[in-house]
Amino acid sequence: MALIVQKFGVSSVADAEGVKRVAKRIVETRRAGNEVVVAVSAMGDTTDELLDLAAECTPIPAPRELDMLLTAGERISMALLAMTIKGMGIEALSFTGSQAGMITTAEHGSAKIVDVTPGRVREALDQGAVAIVAGFQGFSRDSRDITTLGRGGSDTTAVALAAALGADVCEIYTDVDGIFTTDPRIVPLARKIDSITAEEMLELAASGAKVLHLRAVEYARRHGVVLHVRSSFSNEQGTIVYDPAKGHPKGEQVEEPVITGIAAEKSEAKITVGGVPDVPGKAAEIFEIVAKTHANIDMIVQNVSAANTNRTDISFTVPLGEGRRVIEALEGERESLEFESLQYDDQIAKVAVVGAGMRTSTGVSAKLFRTLFEADINIEMISTSEIRISVVTRADLMDKAVRVLHTAFGLDADTEATIYAGTGR
Repeated sequence: MALIVQKFGVSSVADAEGVKRVAKRIVETRRAGNEVVVAVSAMGDTTDELLDLAAECTPIPAPRELDMLLTAGERISMALLAMTIKGMGIEALSFTGSQAGMITTAEHGSAKIVDVTPGRVREALDQGAVAIVAGFQGFSRDSRDITTLGRGGSDTTAVALAAALGADVCEIYTDVDGIFTTDPRIVPLARKIDSITAEEMLELAASGAKVLHLRAVEYARRHGVVLHVRSSFSNEQGTIVYDPAKGHPKGEQVEEPVITGIAAEKSEAKITVGGVPDVPGKAAEIFEIVAKTHANIDMIVQNVSAANTNRTDISFTVPLGEGRRVIEALEGERESLEFESLQYDDQIAKVAVVGAGMRTSTGVSAKLFRTLFEADINIEMISTSEIRISVVTRADLMDKAVRVLHTAFGLDADTEATIYAGTGR
């Protein structure tokens, strides 16, 4: 008997038919002799509809009450799913995040998991029931309030439960057949990856790949949870995400490809602080001010100072939602920082090529830059790690950049990928 945690996202439980399809899959897994825990998202557009409703009532909803409102979405789907499973002859019990022991920090809208005490979930399993847990939510012992986990919350809920329960695998169900070499909506000939290291998946997720969230992948790597990303619309085997230090879960010997995949996103803005005095400590002053806004900085580039002025430009990228806040903070300190100009550009895109094989292969950078040059795509910023090269270009050229790089690195498949719904989540 295996203990399997399954997570179903919004596209999988978008409507009653989706709930029935998911319930059937869960029942089949249980009847195969496995213990099953399920983390479920809200149905379809429920969360967006609740947000719209809150905005209609008040322009600035109170964070505590907004969390109370949004968690209703997952409670609806967990209860319906439990009812459906019971109707198929299998015992099922639904639990809110707090009932399932998801203990979090007190930040509303972006709480982090600090502990998992799944006593009631374990009791349900011991009674032979399927345990259905509302994703995306938890409970703060400090504030004694319900909290939500923010972006990727249901994925993180599933992984945290798998870690706490010692699950054999955590299955993340989505609307594509696994993790692909790139977004199949951009490149129809994207190829499904059979297995990928957690390190590579972290880089892809951090660079914009949306099939798995960064927080969930990091939690899984830290706690040794094996992930299986697959479609809830088919019975195809998906993609295994594993820690190579512990070996492939199926005992397979997998050679690391030079390039595993390509990720891209348009969710960042570039800020350029122009005419900064090129003296020790000035960059520290700038980024200390940025840090006070709690913005997450991704890429940083500093130009060589002009000989005649001894001034330089510093550019960096931040999430779109945080860009204006950073601009205002820097503008407020213009006199002390002594910079000459401040530019904000939200029409950029980041494209990253990722592969563990880059450590032992040469010429990857040369091929990337030559391919973009021949496609007449200008590079504005560059960032690298051992297994990733990221570039910033114009937003309207992102799809073209992904397509030409995907072909140049030999990642195109012979047939088009199947997309069962429309979100890639």
